Amino acid sequence: MSDAAPALLKQYSERISRLNEEKKGLQSDITDVYAEAHSQGIDKKALREVVKLLDQDADKRREHQELVRLYGEQLGLDF
Repeated sequence: MSDAAPALLKQYSERISRLNEEKKGLQSDITDVYAEAHSQGIDKKALREVVKLLDQDADKRREHQELVRLYGEQLGLDF
């Protein structure tokens, strides 16, 4: 390690630590939004699935949905 390595290590670790704290705050906010939606009668599990789908690339989402449909049909599920 170079002489600058300890300073760089400290800089990166402090930056990561700050980001982790921000992430905790954001996760708390997200949890609050799901609770608020649930209090309005929205199913949290279904909402999580919809958010997950919204975050995916459209082509990958279609490909995944087609595979789920295909597998479900192979198992006798109606879609």
